Amino acid sequence: MRSAQIKRVTNETHIDLKINLDGKGDVNLEIPLAFLTHMLTLTARHGFFDLEIEARGDVDVDFHHLVEDIGITLGQAVNQALGDKKGINRYGSVIVPMDEALVTVVMDLCSRPCLVLQGELPSGMIGDFTPELMEEFFRAFTNNCGATLHVIIHYGRNLHHIVEAVFKAFGRALDQATQIDERIGDTILSTKGIL
Repeated sequence: MRSAQIKRVTNETHIDLKINLDGKGDVNLEIPLAFLTHMLTLTARHGFFDLEIEARGDVDVDFHHLVEDIGITLGQAVNQALGDKKGINRYGSVIVPMDEALVTVVMDLCSRPCLVLQGELPSGMIGDFTPELMEEFFRAFTNNCGATLHVIIHYGRNLHHIVEAVFKAFGRALDQATQIDERIGDTILSTKGIL
């Protein structure tokens, strides 16, 4: 089982996160931000990994610290669960529609953090979730997982649909990238010999 548990305790947040990359998409999330709970549930289900998160923080200020720190711990957990990355596909690329919205997410688990978020988001809020928090989440994830992540929003009018398509595509791309390929065997998919 490729799994990890990460605890992050700061003066602003307390995060306890467990992940099993070889799971079935089971989730147990206690996050005081309903929309993020919904998005991470979709991510785990579509990515076929088990995810447990118990999170609390200074949400009386706003949700920025909580969202960012969950992204940090998720990135650290995925990186730890992958170990030396022997045998993994390394790359994932998925296009996901959500009604009128269309999104592409492309990932490389290469130990080189890079986030590219391209496309327009309509202005507005989704409950207590501000759209700019999505970028903070993925930046925290990429920096702590060592992933290159490109998120391309092709089009869409409904903010909820766009963000949901992004998180679903992220889960599926992560599933592809972390899958073991028998052709790679006990090696690493890199001419450098390391990732």
